[in-house]
Amino acid sequence: MSKVVTFGEIMMRLNPPGYHRFVQADSFEVTYAGGEANVAVSLANYGNDVRYCTKIPLHDIGQSAVNALRRFGVDISRVVRGGSRLGLYYVEKGASQRGTSVIYDRANSAISLAERKDFDWDSILQDADWFHWTGITPALGGQLPEITMDALKKCKEKNMTVSCDLNYRSKLWDRKKAGEIMGWLVPYVDVLIANEEDAKDVFGIEAADTDVMSGKLNHRGYIHVARQLTERFGCKAVAITLRESISASANNWSGMLYTEGKSYFSRNYLIQLVDRVGGGDSFGGGLIHAMRKGLSAQDTIEFAVAASCLKQTIEHDFNLVSEAEVLALMHGNSSGRVQR
Repeated sequence: MSKVVTFGEIMMRLNPPGYHRFVQADSFEVTYAGGEANVAVSLANYGNDVRYCTKIPLHDIGQSAVNALRRFGVDISRVVRGGSRLGLYYVEKGASQRGTSVIYDRANSAISLAERKDFDWDSILQDADWFHWTGITPALGGQLPEITMDALKKCKEKNMTVSCDLNYRSKLWDRKKAGEIMGWLVPYVDVLIANEEDAKDVFGIEAADTDVMSGKLNHRGYIHVARQLTERFGCKAVAITLRESISASANNWSGMLYTEGKSYFSRNYLIQLVDRVGGGDSFGGGLIHAMRKGLSAQDTIEFAVAASCLKQTIEHDFNLVSEAEVLALMHGNSSGRVQR
């Protein structure tokens, strides 16, 4: 079976128990996650052969991070060792009208200081037919924009499919820099993933008559966004997550897939959120899995949205659901009844 390869930073996540605020905490729960690592776990749980590449420090904390992936069957054999620290981030889960808060502590992490010579892309991409990355990776600076480009050029040499989640993070770079670097990299992307705000923040492409703060979304506007992205970069498909935020505890969740000049919208789910962090990554994992299985465009967006709906009912970043559970939700089993 051909592999999927994902590339990016894995970090330690620290969050107070339950819905405690940072200032209330006298202990923190420890897990490990990162955009591309989250996608890798989703894909492994659906039965895909998936390899994850990053650079981590050669000490027990770095090893703990890759152990978290190996537990779910992710191939970590091409992980590069070096540097002195693993990035951290802190999550304070929101509730009702109080939003979730995230604080990053990832400066000078091992991967942010990585060099182009660290990565042998012929070896990393061996036996692979799909490569996934996110906009977070080049946003970390240093040589990572060039390292990402090295990977993308090698993927094209090997005729691999490339997917990217724009994942704009204002705490990592500004819009001007993001637009410049991503405009250089995205022409190599076949499948582009975004949310309501990414296309506007990175490329200035905005959906008309939409206000993400109030939850007012215009489907026709998103078709226009996807069409512009396709025409500008030559992507074969654009997928957009559509979140209508009622509060920090309740969201409407759906998505759109635009491919071959046609748009496909999923059903909408009203989610009572447990942990929304990683929701977009679980959408990406579901989308890649469905596309690799050859599902129809409509079934592909339905699978991706159902997968990410289920993830947001699970603590921490990883989506710990099976293909069967996603298919059951897709086909109407949304009652949440006890399964005996």
